[in-house]
Amino acid sequence: MSFEGHNVVITGVGRPGQVGEAVARAFAERGARVLLVDRQEAQAKARADALSAAGHQSLAFAADLANADAVARLAMEIRDASRGSVHALIHIAGGFSVTGPVAESDPAEWTRLFTINGTTTYLVARAFIPMLRVTRGAIVCFASEAALPGASAAGRAAYTAAKGAVVTLVHAIAREEREHGVRANAVAPSTIRTADNVAAMGESTTMVSREAVADAVCWLASEEARAVSGQVVAVR
Repeated sequence: MSFEGHNVVITGVGRPGQVGEAVARAFAERGARVLLVDRQEAQAKARADALSAAGHQSLAFAADLANADAVARLAMEIRDASRGSVHALIHIAGGFSVTGPVAESDPAEWTRLFTINGTTTYLVARAFIPMLRVTRGAIVCFASEAALPGASAAGRAAYTAAKGAVVTLVHAIAREEREHGVRANAVAPSTIRTADNVAAMGESTTMVSREAVADAVCWLASEEARAVSGQVVAVR
């Protein structure tokens, strides 16, 4: 898979050892110019600087992706930086927490999880679809194995429902944008071997590698997957 000459926007690049770092590296090593977004400017800049030092093309941006005005400004900044040519949007930004039984859960945590997972996906997709129409580009969002049919939502209903909302958005965008040539898909990973997850659950816990997830994301964004849209791909 080659992304030479392509501009790829990646949100939620996060700290070292997280999945965003691996996804950014996978695209950069395949020739993409990666435009990295995080809520914390220092995090985005650190990931971009590391890629630039390795000889790749990378730029950093910061935005609160739950704020419509901030996302609109981000889209304008990236439009200027890419000359309006964005070939792929990879939306990783989100978050997880265990909320416990529904009867004992905190409504504020329900709202927070829907905001950082569902609302950010909606706002970012909405802002970048016009640019993706120009290039007949691709959107790849992050759902979760927890949102797949048959998965248990017990104890984590808010997270599972929020990732279910992401899946619904992907299906809607795929259908709505088909005539414009824009594809929308999602990956649904099991627990990813990130630095945070290893620290919380231990080295011996079975997890999917960051690199395996990154490979799946790259494939969905590539020309090899030109005929694939509206799909949720489990990565285990």
